[in-house]
Amino acid sequence: MSLTFLEDLPVIQAGDPASRTALVLHGGGGPQTVAPIVGHLASTMHAFAPTHPGWDGTPLPDSVTSVADLASGYLARLFDRGERDVALIGSSIGGWIALEMALQAAADGRYAGLIGAVVDIDGVGAVVEGEPIADFFTLDARGLAEVAWHDPDRGYLDPGLLTDAQRAIQQANGRTMAAITGAGMSDPALLGRLGAVQIPTLMVWGASDRIVTPKYGRAVAHALPGAQFVEIPEAGHLPHLEAPEATWAAIDPFLAWS
Repeated sequence: MSLTFLEDLPVIQAGDPASRTALVLHGGGGPQTVAPIVGHLASTMHAFAPTHPGWDGTPLPDSVTSVADLASGYLARLFDRGERDVALIGSSIGGWIALEMALQAAADGRYAGLIGAVVDIDGVGAVVEGEPIADFFTLDARGLAEVAWHDPDRGYLDPGLLTDAQRAIQQANGRTMAAITGAGMSDPALLGRLGAVQIPTLMVWGASDRIVTPKYGRAVAHALPGAQFVEIPEAGHLPHLEAPEATWAAIDPFLAWS
């Protein structure tokens, strides 16, 4: 795959470039939703969060049609940069991308040692019997806040307050997400493939998440050899926004030893 689609992506980054690299992967809400993660990790790591192609006005190339395509591109880019022992931290769709990267790395000897750890924060992607992923694409702004936030009033964004430009970007982001993840935001084969991931993995889950419930998250963690699972109280789909201190308390010691 050509990597040219990765060359000019906007990037949020912080920290000492000589430190361990953390690739922070955003979900459907765009890169600003993971900016606090980048800022927090900057004291110990070189953290960067690229804007996925097709989000926030960036072009979506014809070569990118799936989460697997994004994962392949990011893996190859890290390899070309000479990275080692990279920590992947993914939120929502970003968690799915991180797991797919770990799977592809496990299957390709070129990437041995490239990925050192995965943190999946309320990630989608798997199909878990009895725990369906909420139908994100049918929800209005109020409905999304109800399923995604412990405190829906905090997460609700009144569409009437958006400018025409903001509304256009939001709609374009939704179209990109649907094109890459599919209507169900899942890969039916993913859960059965996760046994191949042999690197330290931490699943961080908001206790009030109703897009993908904690029971869903525990099922995914169970499919990952040796994975840890931490539930964050009083937080929904984005615990790093609703309960940052509890989220850092889960992530920091994991990254320190993994």
